[in-house]
Amino acid sequence: MDPKNFMGIPGTFTSQGKENGAFREFDATELYCPKCKRPVPVRKRLLLVLPEGDKYEYLCGFCSESVGSKINRQLKPPTVIV
Repeated sequence: MDPKNFMGIPGTFTSQGKENGAFREFDATELYCPKCKRPVPVRKRLLLVLPEGDKYEYLCGFCSESVGSKINRQLKPPTVIV
C-alpha cells in the first residue's frame, strides 16, 4: 500500500484519483468492549452537533458501555441564516 494514495482525514478511505470513492465513510458494527472483555455489536448514538460535523458515540450492545466515538465531517459547512 502506498500511503500517498489515501487522504489524511481520520475515518475515511478514499483514493486521490477517485472523487466518488466507494469507501468515503465507515460505520462500526462491532467493537471491543473493555467491560464485557470481547468484541460486541455496537449501537451508534448522536452525541453532539458540532460546526465541523456530527459526533457519534458507539455503545456496547450488551452493557451500554461507551466503546468509541466518531465525527462525521460534512463536506460543505452548514449555511447559517441570521
